[in-house]
Amino acid sequence: MVVLSAAILASDGNKPLMSRQFVEMPRMRIEGLLAAFPKLITSQHSQQKQHTFVETDTVRYVYQPLENSLYLLLITTKTSNIVEDLGTLRLLAKVVPDVAGGQTEASVNENAFELIFAFDEVLTVGGYKEEITLSNIQKNLAMESHDEKVHIMLEEKKKEEATKRMEERSAQIARGKMEAMKNQMMNGGVNDGTSGLGSSSGMEGFGGGGHTDGYENNAAPYNYNASKNNEQVVDEGP
Repeated sequence: MVVLSAAILASDGNKPLMSRQFVEMPRMRIEGLLAAFPKLITSQHSQQKQHTFVETDTVRYVYQPLENSLYLLLITTKTSNIVEDLGTLRLLAKVVPDVAGGQTEASVNENAFELIFAFDEVLTVGGYKEEITLSNIQKNLAMESHDEKVHIMLEEKKKEEATKRMEERSAQIARGKMEAMKNQMMNGGVNDGTSGLGSSSGMEGFGGGGHTDGYENNAAPYNYNASKNNEQVVDEGP
């Protein structure tokens, strides 16, 4: 048997929800095959049988109605073994509600990737059926899910460590800048005090014991005590 594609359709086959190709084919061709499917069946015919098939000149459509107007569809070659195709169809019909958690359009859309992974467990590249049961599919998907979770956890841990290193580096840079500013302020304050208080030119211009140019012949300082004595002598006259 060779399965070209496995698909799930809604609205009585008029709305493809997901499709998995197992052989190389152009997108336009698979879209054309899916678009032709609802024209080949009628609602009355699909309700009378649990599963059936219809053929064209090039391919065979093997399908089974699901709940809520959904269809499970296999597109195979005309030389494919119809008995094996029906067995594959029955297995996939069990996989869909088990993986999607229901048989509604919303559940299929929400679990489209999980359904594709499950279909890959049933059919190999090239469209050949694997010898596998539903319980084996569940175990394989659970293992893949566990490995994915471990990988996600490792990736998150790496991101957290990288973020922590960046924060530590930023804090280190900030501390270095603060220390440099502190040292600059301390060194600048000492230099300003020295230049303002220890300069000899400042002392000369403010009468601190030096001399001022142009005043070499200044008069002697005023003697308060001598002036007082003179006043007393004058008062003791006749």
